[in-house]
Amino acid sequence: MKSKWLFLLMCCSLLGMLLAPGTYEKAEAAPPGISTNAVGASLVDVASGRVLYSVKGDTPMRIASLTKIMTAIIAIEEGNLDDMVTVSRNAAGKEGSSIYLKLGEKMRLHDMLYGLMLRSGNDAATAIAEHIGGSVDGFVYLMNEKAKMLGMDHSHFTNPSGLDEGEGHRSSPNDMAKLTAYALKNSVFQEIVSTKLKKVPNPNEAWDYSWLNKNKMLSLFEGADGVKTGYTKLAKRCLVSSATRGGQQLVVVTLNDGDDWADHGRLLQYGFTYFPLKTVVKKGDPIEGTNFVAGNTFMYPLAEGETEKLTFRTTLTDPLSTNYRLAERGTVQFSLGGKPIQSIPLYEKGSPLLEKPSQSSFSFQPSQPYKGKWYTQYGFVIRALIEHLFSISGSPWAD
Repeated sequence: MKSKWLFLLMCCSLLGMLLAPGTYEKAEAAPPGISTNAVGASLVDVASGRVLYSVKGDTPMRIASLTKIMTAIIAIEEGNLDDMVTVSRNAAGKEGSSIYLKLGEKMRLHDMLYGLMLRSGNDAATAIAEHIGGSVDGFVYLMNEKAKMLGMDHSHFTNPSGLDEGEGHRSSPNDMAKLTAYALKNSVFQEIVSTKLKKVPNPNEAWDYSWLNKNKMLSLFEGADGVKTGYTKLAKRCLVSSATRGGQQLVVVTLNDGDDWADHGRLLQYGFTYFPLKTVVKKGDPIEGTNFVAGNTFMYPLAEGETEKLTFRTTLTDPLSTNYRLAERGTVQFSLGGKPIQSIPLYEKGSPLLEKPSQSSFSFQPSQPYKGKWYTQYGFVIRALIEHLFSISGSPWAD
């Protein structure tokens, strides 16, 4: 009799485990845990902007020469890549890592960007900043404006190089991942950071400059295609890397990591293995419950078991609205586990808008090189001067 009660108790316990909400779903869906030696880290899918792993992701920290990612993308967008950049005394004498530019030397902006990103030249960073911004301060103003536009809410820049000058120069792992994902959508930026060796004309000698990329990940990890190393005595070892496999590109950021090469390899492999990029809907696919089709292709990195957690909700456009006159018939909002992740437009089947290239599912679209007038380029310098003259003394960034 006693053995029967014991058997019944065991069955009840087992039944309780089976009926526990989410027990099997969690075990099947959740990727295994992973850790790094970094004080701060972030792993992000470039196409969607989804953060796949993060440690102190929103904590502002020193970022050393990872700063030059911001410097490079601004120069590409705001500058004329064929412009000749003249090296000032301030640039030629800049401390730290250098490409050994000489006072008065002239170099094409496009070439100098290779020296900036492959060899982390602080002299190149300063020369580029002065050329684009009219002054280093003018360029720094543009850096912070760009950070605001990208939603880098935990970042503030005080120089274009990343040197430990003052206490205000900071960014967070997630912010740097967001910036990098944005920058990688620019073909010029992608080409530069994926280059292992670059030769550039040298006006001072009979031989060319020859710059070998400091980023060892380009050789250590299959599919690696960027991005930037960094180090100062206070920031310690910092690294941003990217890799592409099977059409999916990932970005890893580590700040203050003594074993960054190994950690980046493990994090990239982790992302590709457990968060593959999947097509949720293709442009032109009919959307259930409507007479319309998807206006864009939507792809998202999904772990095992997450596909079943995807839901969508449609909203029809008011026929009297401007969007309706522009051929939008509604939107479809996708959510994962109840959290909104992306909204795409709905069009009528056969709409000419379906012939246009799909927009990225990420918030920011591929950036383009600067094509404006000189007054557009230097307008922000004037704004910076006005802001400085009329700044409020209580500002946390005031001198």
